[in-house]
Amino acid sequence: MLSRTLLLVAWFPAVVCAQQLTPVDRQLVAAGVWAESRYNYAYWDAVRADWDSAFAALVTETTGRTVSDVQYFRRMRRFVALLADPQADLEPPPALAARVARPPLALRSIERRPFIIDYAPNDEMRIARPQRLAEILAIQGVPAEQWIHDSILPEIAGATDASRWERAVARMLEGEKGTALHLLLRLPGGEQRGASVTRSVSLTARWPLELPALDVDTLPGGAIWVRVSSLADAGVVQAFDRALGDAPRASGIVLDLREASGIGRENGYAILARLIERPVLTSRWRTPQYRPAYRGADAPDSTGAWLAAPPDTIRPRQGEGRTRFAGPVAILSSPRTAGAAEDLLVAFRNGSRGPIIGETSAGSTGQTLLLPLRRGWQLRVTVTRDAFPDGTEFARTGVAPEVPVTVRVDDVLAGRDVALDRAREYLKTAPRR
Repeated sequence: MLSRTLLLVAWFPAVVCAQQLTPVDRQLVAAGVWAESRYNYAYWDAVRADWDSAFAALVTETTGRTVSDVQYFRRMRRFVALLADPQADLEPPPALAARVARPPLALRSIERRPFIIDYAPNDEMRIARPQRLAEILAIQGVPAEQWIHDSILPEIAGATDASRWERAVARMLEGEKGTALHLLLRLPGGEQRGASVTRSVSLTARWPLELPALDVDTLPGGAIWVRVSSLADAGVVQAFDRALGDAPRASGIVLDLREASGIGRENGYAILARLIERPVLTSRWRTPQYRPAYRGADAPDSTGAWLAAPPDTIRPRQGEGRTRFAGPVAILSSPRTAGAAEDLLVAFRNGSRGPIIGETSAGSTGQTLLLPLRRGWQLRVTVTRDAFPDGTEFARTGVAPEVPVTVRVDDVLAGRDVALDRAREYLKTAPRR
């Protein structure tokens, strides 16, 4: 009973803040999510919940004055998660988003255990001393696995269990801004100790631990290691071109997409265009077409309810002093590889340019649409179904690597990057084109 009580205190503070949403506003926001999802979501067949019953329960539970706006937002997240859309996102108005925050800790799941990968060295962190690669054993006295499973996972949608758990770990310390959390940590040496942290970085603030869009290192043996965290950045293609220009005789390239997610499909294709010698096909897609006449008993063939587009073609990109890279290439992927980075994985595989090494990607791809709702709320849902050129869909399963590598806690604590090591081994033996 103690742990359940602590959970309720952590997520639903007793002091109810001033309300900004009226009961009618809440009903209209919920109704907008209900209707827009049914109309636009490309994977409606993946919804296993009773959508109408869930909507009725949501409206009944959240229109009372005893439910704060933050509590309403978290309940709405649970409703959206029923879509099983890994790219679905409910964006509250800025005033409300500013009231939801997390400590400046970057977390990652390793063998389904939450570890602190990095932290922002502010005054609080210097006192808390969370230590990198410390494992979070408990939050507010509740075991970490139970905390994630009971309080976080219901708000998270994901195509695969691994990617859903990854996202839950990343958000496991979110809550009302300014509230404190007590963590029980296991340090890399095995010692256990507590640490108190505050939810201080709001959803509207810049994340202090944001990775650079592209970073480059030289590996022993002359290969270059290109780490991409965002393909949406306007300068990522130019940064990649500069990396190739600085290492024209590199023995190989490891393109690391393990932390890449979000939009930027064309930038990913432009990067691949420097690595190929012949045209490569991209994924194909289709999007729902709503035709009211098709709902009748004499409706035509259901295949007519989709607008389909064939694969595009990526052509080698050279000229202006640029030449294609002819050496061996390997790509690293993980359950955090999502969105445009998965489109790049598909095209890379279509071109037979090299192996994908690591773990299966998130299965979070396809074009999304940001839909306006009541009072500044917005809903993002996936509106296309993407597939390989032969029609095989991958957005619900992820792209599996040709060379699977399991990430182990012992390896990470010992400073070993097993997937990178496997890629380096491949580069040593792969023939140049």
